Amino acid sequence: MAIEIRDAWKSYGGGAFALQGITLQVASREFLAVIGTSGSGKTTLLKLINRLIEPTRGTVRVDGADIAGSDPVQLRRRIGYVFQDVGLFPHMSVAENIGVTLRLLGWEKSAISARVTEMLDLVRLPRELSDRLPTTLSGGQAQRVGVARALAARPSIVLMDEPFGAVDPVTRDALARDYRQLHDALGLTSVLVTHDVLEAVLLADRIAVMEDGAIIECGPTQRMLAHASHESVRALMAMPRRQAERVSALMDRAPS
Repeated sequence: MAIEIRDAWKSYGGGAFALQGITLQVASREFLAVIGTSGSGKTTLLKLINRLIEPTRGTVRVDGADIAGSDPVQLRRRIGYVFQDVGLFPHMSVAENIGVTLRLLGWEKSAISARVTEMLDLVRLPRELSDRLPTTLSGGQAQRVGVARALAARPSIVLMDEPFGAVDPVTRDALARDYRQLHDALGLTSVLVTHDVLEAVLLADRIAVMEDGAIIECGPTQRMLAHASHESVRALMAMPRRQAERVSALMDRAPS
C-alpha cells in the first residue's frame, strides 16, 4: 500500500476529536477522493499523511514505513502537495517556484532548468512564463504552476486540498481533466480533498465520505453511485444525477 492509516485519532484539546478512529488504505497508482462537509475532518486527514500534524494516537504508513520515525521535512519533499491558495512565493519567478524543492534537494542548476522546462510543458504552460512573477498570472496559470511545483521532484504520492476551488468553472474543469491525465501518465497515487461531489465522481477511482471526523463509507466510485449503504451518502451521491436530470429537462424545453 502507498498509504496506510490505522485507527488514527486527532484531538486539538478540550475533549473534542477532529478525527475519530480513521482506518484507510490507498493503493499505489490509485486516485482517492475524500468528500464531506466543512469541518468533517478532510483537511486534517490529508495533513496526517505528510506529518503537517501528528495523530493523537494511531499509525500512518507511507510506502510501508511508519512516518512517525521519519524526518518530516524529508518526507514532505517526496510527497507532492497542491492546495487551493496555491502558495506560490510572490518574490520568486515561475521557474524559481517550480524548482524550489529541487534546489533544496541539491540538484544542479542545469538539471533544475531542464526539469522546469519539462514541467511547464507537462502542465500545458507556455515556456515564456518562466521568468514571470506569480502576481502576473491568471488563477488557472498559477494553479498549474502549483501542480508543476508539486510534481517537479518526481513524487509518487500527491496530496490535493481543494486544488481547483479558486478558479472559474471552465478553468476548473480543464485543470481537473489535465491532472487526471497526469495522474495516469505518471503512475501517481493521488488523494484529493474536495466538497464537490461531481468533481470526485468524475476524477476518482474510489471515494471516501467523511462526517464528524470519521469515514462513514468508502468504496469504488461506481459502487458508491449505485449502491451506497449509508442514507446520507446515498443522498450525497445522488446529487450529480439530479443535476444532470435538471440540465436534460431544461434542454428538452429549449426552443429549437
